[in-house]
Amino acid sequence: MSAHCQVTGRRPGFGKAVSHSHKRTNRRWNPNIQRKTYYLPSEGRRVTLTVSAKGIKTIDREGIESVVARLRREGVRI
Repeated sequence: MSAHCQVTGRRPGFGKAVSHSHKRTNRRWNPNIQRKTYYLPSEGRRVTLTVSAKGIKTIDREGIESVVARLRREGVRI
């Protein structure tokens, strides 16, 4: 599963970890990605989305129907 949210588009952030001796190494900050299954009453079926924690909050606020409609307008296959 890629670290990419289908709702918000969040992806990992990249940067450097700096040690006590100030040696720098590469690191990444992964978003909190989860696979969630939602029920679409209009279609009578379930859809599984890969969403971040903020994406879950967005779905709770706007509703799954409007989020799925927006994703389909953007060309995402669900």
